[in-house]
Amino acid sequence: MRQIPASRALALALPSLAAAAAATFTALPSQARAADAWPGHVIKFVVPFTAGGANDLVARAAADAVGKRLGQPVVIENRPGAGGVVGADFVAKSKPDGYTFLVGAVGTVTNSLIRTKMPYAPDDLVPVSLIAVSPSVIVASPSLPANNLKELIDYSKKQGGGVNFATAGSGSTPHFVEEMLKEKGASLTPVPYKSGSESITAVMGGQVAATSEASVVVLPHIKAGKLKALGATWDKRMSAAPNIPTTAEQGMPDVRIGHWAGIFAPKGTDPAILKKLNTEMTAAMQTQETRERLLPNGIEPAGGSQESFVAFIKSERERLGRIAKNANMSAD
Repeated sequence: MRQIPASRALALALPSLAAAAAATFTALPSQARAADAWPGHVIKFVVPFTAGGANDLVARAAADAVGKRLGQPVVIENRPGAGGVVGADFVAKSKPDGYTFLVGAVGTVTNSLIRTKMPYAPDDLVPVSLIAVSPSVIVASPSLPANNLKELIDYSKKQGGGVNFATAGSGSTPHFVEEMLKEKGASLTPVPYKSGSESITAVMGGQVAATSEASVVVLPHIKAGKLKALGATWDKRMSAAPNIPTTAEQGMPDVRIGHWAGIFAPKGTDPAILKKLNTEMTAAMQTQETRERLLPNGIEPAGGSQESFVAFIKSERERLGRIAKNANMSAD
């Protein structure tokens, strides 16, 4: 068999290699080019709660700020129901084209822990970016003879049958706080109400001893002297209320949970688009305009990498899952 010289073989092969490379480039558009072209029109942020709440407030601030950076409007669509499941399910089943996102909260993690039937799987929603955190503040009536968490725990032990602690229902953030305090020795009985605002009213009216609710909800009542703050359940003090010590400062770092808000995307959304949204969202939340809009309400702008948010969600699922199981929490 006559051998083809190496130089001629290379010359013959080059056209084929070039064609293959071109075909690959055409068939598989680079992630960079896809992200550069995005967004081409209006983006939708789905809020799984009614308008006016903490999640909605954060979502609207984030939408305004990131929309300016992306050069496209970001509109809010409220889809409340079933503790956030309705809105989350809508996004999980939306087209993964980079134009529909969920502004999820703690329920995005806990719903699958307390409900036996879910219309979507947890991994149908991809964590993109942490937006902001409104710490949960443990509060009591000003007349309660306890000024910090240790005194609340000691007081509860001395009461026959313990003391009542208002929650917004099974599996709600206040319910998790109540169970965390019980793990620290408190003698508490959860009393479910339909909402956090009803719980706050019950504490101020003397029907229950204490509760825990988002800072944006309780700070006005604390400043008015209608509620007494015993501790904030995040890892640093709030800019809007620096006098309220954290649970960690009181020797209880495990009593930790926040009314956080974060962006989630339907599974299958282009990773380059998610990375771009994460980058722009993180920058948007640190602008002076956004900080001035959120900080006075006790809401701390966040941000961070997509990887850190993914790790946070995984950690919260494991940590809160243990508590939910031990407390037999159920929303069914």
